Amino acid sequence: MNGKELLEIFEARKARMIDSIIELVEIESPSRDAAGISEVAGKIETLVHDISPEFKSERISAGELGGHLLIRVFGEKADAGKLLILGHIDTVHPRGSKEKNPTRIENGRLFGGGTFDMKANIAVVIEILRVFIEQNLLPRKTITLLLSCDEEIGSPTGREIVEREAGSSDACLVCEPSADGKVKTGRKGTGMYRLKAHGIPSHAGLEPEKGASAILELARQIPLVHDLNDAETGTTANVCTIRGGTTSNVIPEFAECEIDVRFSKLSEAEKISDAIARLRSFDDRVALEIIGGINRPPLERTEKVVELFRKARKLAAEFDYDLEETQVGGASDGNFVGALGVPVLDGLGIRGSGAHTLNEFIYTDDIAKRATLIARLLLEL
Repeated sequence: MNGKELLEIFEARKARMIDSIIELVEIESPSRDAAGISEVAGKIETLVHDISPEFKSERISAGELGGHLLIRVFGEKADAGKLLILGHIDTVHPRGSKEKNPTRIENGRLFGGGTFDMKANIAVVIEILRVFIEQNLLPRKTITLLLSCDEEIGSPTGREIVEREAGSSDACLVCEPSADGKVKTGRKGTGMYRLKAHGIPSHAGLEPEKGASAILELARQIPLVHDLNDAETGTTANVCTIRGGTTSNVIPEFAECEIDVRFSKLSEAEKISDAIARLRSFDDRVALEIIGGINRPPLERTEKVVELFRKARKLAAEFDYDLEETQVGGASDGNFVGALGVPVLDGLGIRGSGAHTLNEFIYTDDIAKRATLIARLLLEL
C-alpha cells in the first residue's frame, strides 16, 4: 500500500486518533509519579491488546520512578530483523497542570500538557498498529515499542533497557517532537554537573575575616565555566541554577550551582569533563566538590543516519509531504542508540510547539501525515 492510500486511511481515522491522544494526555504522568505513570501505561496496554491478542507487553519496574513499558509486535518476522521505536510516558508537567493548560482544540491546535512531548505520538503509533492488522499489512521486521518512564530526568533506569533493545535492532525510530516538522538527524550530547563549595561560616559584622565565603568562591568559578563555551564547535557550558548561604549576616558556609553542558562530539565531552574536574579553589580554605558527569552521548549525523533520512524523505514524497532534517541541542534516548552505531531517525512526532511549557500543542492537520510517514517506514525498512 503506497503513501497516498495510507494517508486516506489515516485521514478517515483522525478523529479516533484525537480521542486517543486526549485520553492519554488527560492522565497526568510527571516524572517520578509512579501512580500516574502506571495509569497511562495501563491505558496503552489496553489499547494495544484490543488490537491483537498476539501483541505482547511487559512492564519493567523502575522502583519509585514507576515502570517502563515494552511492547513487541509481529514476532513472526523475527528472522528478518527488528525495528525499535522509542518514546516515553513521563512528562515535565506536575500534577494539576491540566487546570492551567486544559486539553482542548482551538484553531486547529490540540493543547495539553505532554501532547507535543510526546503522548500524541504514542497514540499515533498505536493507531498505525491497528491499521496494519485491519488492512493485513505486515512489516518486514519485528517491531519493538519501548516507552520509558524517566526520559525527562535523564533516563537513570531507562538507559540500560534502551541500549539492550537497541543492540539487537537494525534501526531505531524516535517519536520525540519534531522541530517545525523537521526530523532530527543530529542531537548534542549532554552533561550535568553540580559544583559545591564548602567554606567557613563567621559573623558578617563582627568577624568577617574569620570566614571563607562559599558564595564568593563560586562567583570566581563561574567565569571559568563560562569560558568553556566554544561557538566554533557548538559546545556550551552554562551555570543554570545557584543557591547558597544561610542568613543575611553570616559569611556563607555553603553554596552550589548546576552546570548544563552540550556538545556535538565525544571529544568535546571529554575536554569539558577534564576541565571541570581540574577546577581548583581560589581560596584554599574553601573546598570544592564536583558531582555528575556526561549523561548522554551525542547523536551524530553519520552516513547510516543520512541514508535513513533519505529513505524517509523519499517515502514522504509519495504523498507530497516535504520532509526536511535538522540538528538540535536537546538530547533524547535516541542518543544512546546512536552511540551504539545503530541508525537513528529522531523527531518523528507530530508538528507542534511549546514543549515543556503551558502552551504545548500539536497541529491536528499533521496527525494523519505523520502517521502515514511512520507507517511507511515500518513497512519498508
